[in-house]
Amino acid sequence: MKKITFLFIVFTQILLGQNNISLDYYLPQNISFNQEIPTPKEIIGHEVGEWHVTHDKLVEYMKKIAEVSPRVSIENRGETYEGRPIILLTITAPENHSNITEIRKSHVQLTENSGNSLNTENMPIVVYQGFSIHGNEPSGSNAALATIYYLAAAEGNEINDLLKNTVILLDPSLNPDGLQRFAYWANTNRSHVLNPDPNDREYDEVWPGGRTNHYWFDLNRDWLPIQLPESKARIKTFHQWMPNILTDHHEMGTNSTFFFQPGEPSRVNPLTPKMNQQLTKEIAKYHAKALDKIGSLYYSEEDYDDFYYGKGSTFPDINGSIGILFEQGSSRGHIQESENGILTFPFTIRNQFTTALSTLEAAKNLRVDILNYQREFYTNARKEAAKSKSSAYIFGDEKDAAKTYQLAKILESQKIELYQANEDITINEKTFKKGYSYLVPKNQKNHRLIEAMFDIRTEFEDSLFYDISAWTFPYAFNLDFEETKTAGNRTNNITLRTGNVNEQSNYAYLFDWHEYYTPKALNMILNKGLRAKVGKTPFSLEGKDYDYGTIMIPVQNQKLNKSELYEFLQKVAKEAHIEITSVATGLTKGIDLGSNDFEALKKQKVALIVGNGITSYDAGEIWHLFDQRYNMQITKLDTDNLGRTSLDKYTTIILPNMWGSALNGTATQKIKDWVRNGGTLIGYRNAVNWLERNDLLKVEFKKNEMTAKNITFEQKQFFSGAQVTGGAIFKANLDRSHPINFGYKNETLPVFRNTNIYMKPNEESYNNPIQYDLNPLLSGYISEENLELLKGAVPFKVQRNGSGRVIAFTDNTNFRAFWYGTNKLLMNAIFFSKVM
Repeated sequence: MKKITFLFIVFTQILLGQNNISLDYYLPQNISFNQEIPTPKEIIGHEVGEWHVTHDKLVEYMKKIAEVSPRVSIENRGETYEGRPIILLTITAPENHSNITEIRKSHVQLTENSGNSLNTENMPIVVYQGFSIHGNEPSGSNAALATIYYLAAAEGNEINDLLKNTVILLDPSLNPDGLQRFAYWANTNRSHVLNPDPNDREYDEVWPGGRTNHYWFDLNRDWLPIQLPESKARIKTFHQWMPNILTDHHEMGTNSTFFFQPGEPSRVNPLTPKMNQQLTKEIAKYHAKALDKIGSLYYSEEDYDDFYYGKGSTFPDINGSIGILFEQGSSRGHIQESENGILTFPFTIRNQFTTALSTLEAAKNLRVDILNYQREFYTNARKEAAKSKSSAYIFGDEKDAAKTYQLAKILESQKIELYQANEDITINEKTFKKGYSYLVPKNQKNHRLIEAMFDIRTEFEDSLFYDISAWTFPYAFNLDFEETKTAGNRTNNITLRTGNVNEQSNYAYLFDWHEYYTPKALNMILNKGLRAKVGKTPFSLEGKDYDYGTIMIPVQNQKLNKSELYEFLQKVAKEAHIEITSVATGLTKGIDLGSNDFEALKKQKVALIVGNGITSYDAGEIWHLFDQRYNMQITKLDTDNLGRTSLDKYTTIILPNMWGSALNGTATQKIKDWVRNGGTLIGYRNAVNWLERNDLLKVEFKKNEMTAKNITFEQKQFFSGAQVTGGAIFKANLDRSHPINFGYKNETLPVFRNTNIYMKPNEESYNNPIQYDLNPLLSGYISEENLELLKGAVPFKVQRNGSGRVIAFTDNTNFRAFWYGTNKLLMNAIFFSKVM
């Protein structure tokens, strides 16, 4: 009985003790602190780890510390989609602050040719410390409170020596919107008597959770494509400073302990120098020593990899820096049961704080070696560039300036030099038009980053990947590209061309469907109540050729008079960056403008199914595409309310990737009735299986029937993992006459896929407008078994169902917002479904 009573007392102390947590729990012992520097509790009103810090309170504390400490300065680098500041603190010795501009310039010079003359013995090292890019992995941002206090307030020779030799760029919240969303959830569900039961509501966030940003994007996959404001801010800082070490503080499953890099040795991108991993191991020794001291369990060289350069811990590796991933077992709230005992929120914060300091200790002690490595990285990169057989990559689309521009802007943001072609160039039957194409010389500072972004790879040391295995940017944008020795004119001002209407017409206006922003233009026209038609057959008029999908706006019988129509179309052309051509006759070479091969188009009212059972990433990408790219309204319908919602007003409903029974029987029947009455239903990825099960789509699947032979229990994970298609690029053949392919000029299309859903083609060839090639692999990993299934399969199907249409995509056409090349497939499915 005494033993039971004792255990009860200990357990109760654990549960209640967090309410009395002290800052001393985190801080190193036997160190004095400047009493003029306020503690977090004095500013935000609670101790670190007592509550989940909200982003506004986090910023409040950072501002206060920058105000009172000569070691700290603060800057606001922009705003998130929800208007929260994206702040950065620069922390170093006061004497360094007085000379910070020269320190930065000298440090960046280390990566230039002129850097060989610099003496690294006298240079401070630069460390970028980033916390909680996933908002519901909050121990990082909460640890940032203790970290900034320690760096601002600690006294003695040790901290003075550290700050003299180190410039710390501290990013306390890489995902402000997500952190705020999760803090609200954890705090509003916190009990006074803390409850570690994992079944409690506190540990079961509502959809979509706080992991992502406003549009439900995983910000930790955006370091390379930089499509989001949070990413743009941090990448700008990275290139301004070229830090030597970048840390990325995350969380993982509750039953895990603590991970630090290096990760799996066989899964390092081959473009990463071996010295990078050796230095990572040296730094790891400091983490192990620090965690040993406080008795925390940990592991390394397992699970995680350094392959995809779009992650925060891997992006630095292709830029002469060293990326460090930390993964802490998550309490997902304030306290939770785990296989390792009761896991408290303060404990998770302490591990993050401890490794933040061990990183700085390693940086200080390995300073010269790491600075020399950075210089050597760029020296060797220049040597590799000089040996290149071709002098440049050229990329472009002779009919789509906007898509080409968007890739050029990414390269420019990554500090890659670009040139414009002096004239039209033809290479391997591909035309690179002046004004529609760019050259990327290989012989430049960021040669290795260029190779990473243009990399085509189909052979790998390992068959398991933590993330995607291919991201070749010209493929992602569906741009023509080649290697060349052609020269060009360097450009320092990449601009998106302004659209125009050549002159007022009394008859009609035409515009090609090739440009990226044409859906934005068509939506503006239809929303204005104007009549527009789409041409299903190519034709020529007044010396110009018009392709499949040309949009025609007649002048007669419109709600605007001809002058008003002209003015409105000028606005449309400018906002959508397209050329609209005035024509004076309907007589053409081919179909005339009054032909029945011009199909009338209707205003679209689109809904997106979201909520429990729907993959938030996929849904967010679609929402972002409509909201940010095309300025199109889209109504988000929650799965929990779908059965009670009238669908009559919607012309199109999009069903993103889903799992389980996201839609109940009532909702399913309501959707089926809506389709039969004329609606267009578009399903993505696993939703294709749901469409087939519910008799909305007739489809036959190819299945991988392989069984394990001579595979041990230990090898089971690797056997099954090798069959995962985590993300690769494949060639599909197009029937350009089909409306789903309007706007595509080539007969083939690079398609990204990360599923193993294989639809058999239809017996009628015209029902297979997109079909995978018999030699489909362009870049990335796929098992031999799945590659056989993919050959000749189709990623798209459309079928009539009553008066409506059901459309299926096995692959994500909107992947991570940078897969511009297939965005138009979704727009075509929306605007032209009735033509299919």
